[in-house]
Amino acid sequence: MNIKNVVRSVITSLRLGSSVSEASRHAKRAFRRPFSFSQTIFIAAIVFLFLPLFVLILYSFNASKGMGWTGFSFIWYEQLFFNSRDLWRAFWNSILIAVTSAGTATVLGTFGAVGVAWYRFKTRNYVQIISFLPMILPEIIIGVSLSIFFAGVGIKLGLLTIYIAHTTFNLPFVFLMVTARLDEFDFSIIEAARDLGANEVQTLRKITVPICMPGIVSGFLTAITISLEDFVITYFVAGPGSSTLPLYIYSAIRFGISPVINALSVVMILGTVLLTYSLRNFLKYIAAK
Repeated sequence: MNIKNVVRSVITSLRLGSSVSEASRHAKRAFRRPFSFSQTIFIAAIVFLFLPLFVLILYSFNASKGMGWTGFSFIWYEQLFFNSRDLWRAFWNSILIAVTSAGTATVLGTFGAVGVAWYRFKTRNYVQIISFLPMILPEIIIGVSLSIFFAGVGIKLGLLTIYIAHTTFNLPFVFLMVTARLDEFDFSIIEAARDLGANEVQTLRKITVPICMPGIVSGFLTAITISLEDFVITYFVAGPGSSTLPLYIYSAIRFGISPVINALSVVMILGTVLLTYSLRNFLKYIAAK
């Protein structure tokens, strides 16, 4: 080994040693500051968001209705599953409205986004602006407007009017998510499919929809979530016998918060966690496409 190689190896070892020492100094500095300001804010936000859930879960096992802890009991779960027929009717009404309105909004929003992205027409910009109005307007205005509209056309308030109202305000969210996916779309694929003899229906079914599937699924799940928790619009368009879960809870808490609602909330949290966990591989597959 000549002198140049020896000098080069020494310099390299010194550089590696300095980089290691620099990394160790950064690690020691980070270890000395276990809680930075951003980490403190993050922990405080997590506690603020999840502490009410833990309190709700705890008091769903309380033996009494009051806030004072009197003992561990399953009495409220027993009443939930065996003596809460009206509550479960409202729950299944919410599920039915959420799934059907989200499905309809997903189909209409997907076709609307594809039509706006593919075709050029005079009112294209106006369609885009109008489609976002339900997202901008306050819910109370939408609820009152729909209530007046249904009364004007003679449609009796009930599950049908709730379905129409939920489809109306879910539509922009699906349209926005599918449009965002189409903005990243490579339309040269469409031109290649046309050159190979595919018509518009085949191109839509075999190319456009599979590529837009992440946006479609995201829009569908978002629409279900928004529909399940909506209260203001549903309050104005619901009729007798068409109470949803938010309306039932609102009418129940006027006479005091029942621990049965806590028990139902725990069941819904567990159901959501189990559903998300069981579908995690499918969601990862959709997100990776």
